[in-house]
Amino acid sequence: MEDLRKIIGNNLAELRKRRGLTQFELAEKFNYTDRAVSKWENGDTLPDVEILYNLCEFYGVTLDYLTHQEKSFYVKRNNELQLWNKIAITCLVAMIVWGLATILFVISLLRKHTPLWQSFVVAVPLSSVIVLYFNRVYFKNTLTRIIAWSVFTWSLLTSAFVIILDPQFWPLFLLGIPAQASILIYFLVKKKTEE
Repeated sequence: MEDLRKIIGNNLAELRKRRGLTQFELAEKFNYTDRAVSKWENGDTLPDVEILYNLCEFYGVTLDYLTHQEKSFYVKRNNELQLWNKIAITCLVAMIVWGLATILFVISLLRKHTPLWQSFVVAVPLSSVIVLYFNRVYFKNTLTRIIAWSVFTWSLLTSAFVIILDPQFWPLFLLGIPAQASILIYFLVKKKTEE
C-alpha cells in the first residue's frame, strides 16, 4: 500500500507542477490545506475517493493514470478520446446547419415552390464559421484556420452570387482574390512574429 501511496503522490505532484500551481493554490481550489496536499504528494496519506475523483476530473486523467508509474498508455488513450470527442462535437454542431438546410429544401419541395437548393450553398459558410469557432476553442490549428477562412470567404461570395442569381454579378468573385491574399499574408506574418 505504501508503494501505491508514493506512486499516487508522485503523479499528483507532477500533474500539479505541469499546471503551474503551488500546493497552496491547489489546496484552495479543493478547500483543503496546503499541508494536506503536501502529505498526499509525499505519500504520507491518500486523499479520499471523492477527492481523487475530483482531482482526476481537474487534471483530465483517469484513476488508472494516478495509480501507475508507466502512464504513456493512459495519457495517449485519454488524449485520443478527448480529441475524438471534440471532433464529434464540432461535426454534430455543423450537422445542425446542414439539417436546417435540408428541412428548408424539403419544405420548398412539399409546398410545390421552386426548390430552395440555395440553402445548401448558404450552409457552407455557416459551417465554416462553426469550424472556426471550435478550432479556436479546442484545436488551435493554424492550417485548419487558414482553410476554414478560405472556404468561408469563397463560399460567402458564392452564396451571394447564387442568391442574386444574376450572371452580371460575376465580378463579385474578384473580391475573393484580395480577401484570400489577406488571409494568407495575415497567417504568414503571424507565424513569423511567433518565431
